[in-house]
Amino acid sequence: MPGKKSPSGLFAARQLRSKRMKFRWSQKEFRRRALRLKEKYDPLEGRPMARGIVLEKVGVESRQPNSALRKCVRVQLVKNKKVVTAFVPYDGGILYIDEHDEVIVEGIGGPMGKSLGDIPGVRYKVVMVNGVSLKALWEGKKQKPRR
Repeated sequence: MPGKKSPSGLFAARQLRSKRMKFRWSQKEFRRRALRLKEKYDPLEGRPMARGIVLEKVGVESRQPNSALRKCVRVQLVKNKKVVTAFVPYDGGILYIDEHDEVIVEGIGGPMGKSLGDIPGVRYKVVMVNGVSLKALWEGKKQKPRR
């Protein structure tokens, strides 16, 4: 009769736990969480949102098979001076954003914090401009405050 893969019996708990731990290190999600890679290398430092200043407006070409210029902005984060590219949602949403505006960016919702869809290298999206929701501006419910 061939041997079993895992230990069994009354005194097997420590062996089972250590074996489980050993195999968990081969899982990508566990490894990222255990080594705290999100906090170390994420410009938002593990937070859901961050405030920043718009440096410039840029158009990012979409990946194949699509062909478009996705409207994005380069944002310098206030907390750590890092510069990220953030997508501006909604049709004509870029018209409500000027240089030196204060925006709030959040993750765009791609797999494991990476980019979403056909926008290469863009991990964040703009949600607020000068303290007003971008969606409210776009829908015409609010005016952008003059600063």
